Amino acid sequence: MHWNRPRRGWSLLLAGTTPRGVPILLRPLRPEDADEYTSVRALNRHWLSPWDATSPTPATSPRTFDDLVTLYQEDALAGRMIPLVIETDGRLVGQLNVSNIVMGSLRSCTVGYWVAQSVAGKGIIPTALALVADHVIRDLDLHRIEINIRPENTASLAVVRKLGFRDEGLRERMLHIDGDWRDHRSFALTTEDLAGGTVMDRLTHTSQQSRGRHTVEGPTD
Repeated sequence: MHWNRPRRGWSLLLAGTTPRGVPILLRPLRPEDADEYTSVRALNRHWLSPWDATSPTPATSPRTFDDLVTLYQEDALAGRMIPLVIETDGRLVGQLNVSNIVMGSLRSCTVGYWVAQSVAGKGIIPTALALVADHVIRDLDLHRIEINIRPENTASLAVVRKLGFRDEGLRERMLHIDGDWRDHRSFALTTEDLAGGTVMDRLTHTSQQSRGRHTVEGPTD
């Protein structure tokens, strides 16, 4: 793990391995990622569009890729967010952003993520989320992590439930997604929930239980 604020940029590297043995790397989005990032997003447009944030007042001109990289760097340097892309086998396959970072008496953040359909179901997002959650709790001394998910997004719901995030209930018309204000379920995890453990511990334990059920009882999903 490496996190610093160099004179002209911001950098964070987090590496780990999924329960299935797939190595992943989380790192900042770079200007040279333009072609690959744009290609992955285009190939997964229909897969991701139902869950993508939109603006109720669209800008007159769309944001360019360079604009996005610059915005991420500025917000990261200001301590407002941790914007990361996810790599496996040297390929960019997803993104995970920690945003709305607030220190002081709140010490909280919000996390959002997406992954390419071609690698969905391989444990990449649960592992990336566990790595980042442990980082913000241990290294940034945050107290609470919040994730908001549309009730229809069963794949994303499975991620937070696998890691033991608490369901805090429905928030009606909370976020502008896919062109309209959509209901979301809010999930949270605090340091007290972990009781001295880590989120990676939870992922490992859950995966071992799942493998045990498949072995003893046959497939359960």
